[in-house]
Amino acid sequence: MKYIGMPQGMWALFKTSFRRNLQTTLSFSAEEAKNITAAAHKKYKDIIHSLPDFERADRFKMNIISCAMLAGFYINMPGKPSLREMTQYYKNAMMTPAMKWFCKRSGKNKFSPKDIDSMKQTAKLKAADRNPYSWNMDFYEYPDGSGYEARFTRCGICSLLRELGIPEITPAMCRLDYTMSEAGGVSEFVREYTIASGGAYCDCGYKKKG
Repeated sequence: MKYIGMPQGMWALFKTSFRRNLQTTLSFSAEEAKNITAAAHKKYKDIIHSLPDFERADRFKMNIISCAMLAGFYINMPGKPSLREMTQYYKNAMMTPAMKWFCKRSGKNKFSPKDIDSMKQTAKLKAADRNPYSWNMDFYEYPDGSGYEARFTRCGICSLLRELGIPEITPAMCRLDYTMSEAGGVSEFVREYTIASGGAYCDCGYKKKG
């Protein structure tokens, strides 16, 4: 995968938040935060260059880029924070005003015919059959019309973090699904299983509020 384009844009958009939360959430000093961020940028670019190109129709490219960014920072943190600390760090670093606006904007189209069709097309793509860092998903609409479930049987984040030797932070990324759904304002996120915790799949359920 080339660094120019979405990966470079994502770094520019989130680097300040990731760096600031090294201090505010994880209590690193300003000098430590500066050094971690510099090393994280190099590692992030190395990870990005090691990944294959994603298919044009693959909607999960941003997910793996976010994973690469978090991994770049975590790998370079002296004295690894706990999973609880990393979960809060990732949430705080990702939920910038721009991200909250994006979630709110996306929420306006949640459950629309266009949204449903997009989910069905993603389920048909089965991109992980050709790219181990992407996702395979099945799509189920709830019979009572209350929402739908995206059920993932392959997970690019699990693959990448295992390869990097840091699978322990996978749940920190999984937890953001709840936060983003809440920020969207129209759905309640429900989940029973994750691949990271030993489940056969990750179920991502979205139930209409009200």
